[in-house]
Amino acid sequence: MNGYGSIRAGLLALCVMVLSTTGVAQAAQHEFEMTIDDVTIDVADGLSYHSFAFNGQVPGPLIHVKEGDDLTIHVTNMTALPHTVHWHGMYQKGTWQMDGVPSITQKPIEPGDTFTYKFKAEPSGSLWYHCHVNVNEHVALRGMWGPIIVDPKAPTELEKRVTRDFILMLNTYDSKYASKPGFGGLPTEEGDMDYFGLNARSFPNTQPMRIKEGDVVRVRLFGSGGGIHSMHTHGHTFWVTHKDGFPLPQPYQADTVLLGPGERYDLIFEANNPGRFIFHDHMDTHVTNAGKYPGGIITVMEYDGIPKEDWYPWKDVKYDPNYFYSESLKKPYGMHNHDGFKGTPVKKERRRRGR
Repeated sequence: MNGYGSIRAGLLALCVMVLSTTGVAQAAQHEFEMTIDDVTIDVADGLSYHSFAFNGQVPGPLIHVKEGDDLTIHVTNMTALPHTVHWHGMYQKGTWQMDGVPSITQKPIEPGDTFTYKFKAEPSGSLWYHCHVNVNEHVALRGMWGPIIVDPKAPTELEKRVTRDFILMLNTYDSKYASKPGFGGLPTEEGDMDYFGLNARSFPNTQPMRIKEGDVVRVRLFGSGGGIHSMHTHGHTFWVTHKDGFPLPQPYQADTVLLGPGERYDLIFEANNPGRFIFHDHMDTHVTNAGKYPGGIITVMEYDGIPKEDWYPWKDVKYDPNYFYSESLKKPYGMHNHDGFKGTPVKKERRRRGR
């Protein structure tokens, strides 16, 4: 090899070394399989609701990736109605056909068919996915939604301090349509909602948020249904740090935050007041089940070491540590199902030939 060739080879090796040591690398590739299934979920005592569920669960599986990753998601429709999937918040630069809007970017996914979505995970933040067919019913009533968390390449200093992460997806139900898939959710029926969901269940079928003193807690709120919610913490104030996934240039302190359909807010607070404090929707009807209090959108921040009296509704609760996807968020990047969100498959009637 002549002198020029040696120099060229040396420079190439140096470039490879620099790229590998400065974190410059090709985007990670993720490929997932997703189904849409007919199931019933137990929202509250006395209310089982027919849902069109991603991977048979509501909320749908958590998709947790890093900013810039490339995603391929094969979606198979196992229900009797058409659907699509909209990846709410994704830029879809150069991939507008993947936006999941029927008659605009694609034909609906018909029963039995599969559609493959391919896009890049950007921007970062608390994003989500949902059906875009008959959203007034499929999203507002049938639970066709799930979270996408895209970790940023450059997290804020406050984000770096977080030790506990909780996902709270908020929705509403109209019980008269519980067993009538294909109906409900009309604008004239907005006032008929009589059950209210926190990760698709109503108190006391929800779960506590278990924390310990000194934790830095991040709560990701999602307006998943058609309702407006006013989420309030007792005993704590929080920093509102992100809106729709984007870091706010000036985070602000509050103890109540109002969010509407499609909105997301990230809240961060320090667990510095040991005790047992409610965290609930301050829309008064939203903490009832069919008009009876307490119910609906209620959880409780339970600090370690606080005794539970016999009269406390969750004294002997069967605890699900992943009810807010806190455990899944600790796992490697990927798609994470949760058995605790699984519904009961709906038995489909078999038609006789000729009918």
